[in-house]
Amino acid sequence: MAAMASLFTNTPIQSNPFPKTHRINFPIAAPRSFSCKQKPITKPIRVSCGLIEPDGGKLVELVVPESQRDLKKREAMSMPKIKLSRIDLEWVHVLSEGWASPLTGFMRESEFLQTLHFNSLRLGDGSIVNMSLPIVLDIDDSQKNRISGSTSVALIDSSDNPVAILNNIEIYKHNKEERIARTWGTTAPGLPYVEEAITGAGDWLIGGDLEVIQPIKYHDGLDRYRLSPSELRAEFTKRNADAVFAFQLRNPVHNGHALLMTDTRRRLLEMGYKNPVLLLHPLGGFTKADDVPLSWRMKQHEKVLEDGVLDPENTVVSIFPSPMHYAGPTEVQWHAKARINAGADFYIVGRDPAGMGHPVEKRDLYDADHGKKVLSMAPGLERLNILPFKVAAYDKTKQKMEFFDPSRAQDFIFISGTKMRSLAKNKENPPDGFMCPGGWKVLVEYYDSLAASDSGRVPEPITV
Repeated sequence: MAAMASLFTNTPIQSNPFPKTHRINFPIAAPRSFSCKQKPITKPIRVSCGLIEPDGGKLVELVVPESQRDLKKREAMSMPKIKLSRIDLEWVHVLSEGWASPLTGFMRESEFLQTLHFNSLRLGDGSIVNMSLPIVLDIDDSQKNRISGSTSVALIDSSDNPVAILNNIEIYKHNKEERIARTWGTTAPGLPYVEEAITGAGDWLIGGDLEVIQPIKYHDGLDRYRLSPSELRAEFTKRNADAVFAFQLRNPVHNGHALLMTDTRRRLLEMGYKNPVLLLHPLGGFTKADDVPLSWRMKQHEKVLEDGVLDPENTVVSIFPSPMHYAGPTEVQWHAKARINAGADFYIVGRDPAGMGHPVEKRDLYDADHGKKVLSMAPGLERLNILPFKVAAYDKTKQKMEFFDPSRAQDFIFISGTKMRSLAKNKENPPDGFMCPGGWKVLVEYYDSLAASDSGRVPEPITV
């Protein structure tokens, strides 16, 4: 993956002090508007002279210094232990690098309740930061009894290696039904994350402050793309970015996506920015079984850059380590908030972000427009500029992806994800101009590999 690797040559990885954000009003209205039976409220775009500050004013980083790691490993081995699932480990990764700043570990009960009921946290100074998803660690009755009387516990991986220490612990009841109902808006069976991580979970949650013994690595050939928020901020500073716009995705990139990203950069240049940089940020944690796995998506993204669909000079490709909930308007707030901590001050949002089909009924689980509306009103996201998608479709007259023009609707074809997957599985080519040839070839190869897989999905190694 040399083309993508070249994006990060000589990238500084040490934490640098980040300049406070100084903004001046620019006389163009931002698309951050909403209506609640009143006239739309608009916010002026603010041209930035520095990277946006992390939530809470300081990026939380929880990996202990290298000089202390042997000591912490010895301490961990003498403590009661909790074995982490794959998803638990992904959340340790998220917390350790500061994606969830200002959280310093798995949520205590007060933080859990604020997240469930308010989608935000109130800090000690009275300020509000967005936090829409619970980041919690469950335990069962036997684990709770073993921990009894301890103030710290060790978190270990599937091979019994110590990963982290959880200090000043608090144990409280895990009301799974309420958690599911408030996060997804339904308790219908078949929600992927629920079935994977919650249905069989313990009846207790344990919160506390994390000390992560060493950086989380997966040894899958992709660790060089898992840039932390501090590493991303250093990269944006190195590139002299005066705006960072983030694009969250869990699917292959087609030319409609590319049109949205390149058009966003054009709009930012028109607003007065000199060097807006795209953070192309595929989700790298848990995804449902029918999504294209991360390793194949990264191969496809490589081809998009190699074929010049996106410009490597103003694109940073990195992996976002969070698991995927498919929780629609609730989850899209988490996706946006985490990118603030990585330095993004613009966030592109489209149709039905983080959504999926209803697990029981033949309909979408969420209203397709609610995600972008919620982002425009969400507490704690006021500093983030929301850029709603225009609708892109295949223009038969121009033989390429274009923004949909309702005045000539008959000229456009909407190629759904389901249709795209069907074409790739059957080795049929999409219309010319839908996806770059190299990217399409990777997608076809992936579905070919599925035919040879007994499980129907190519496994990916997950280790520390």
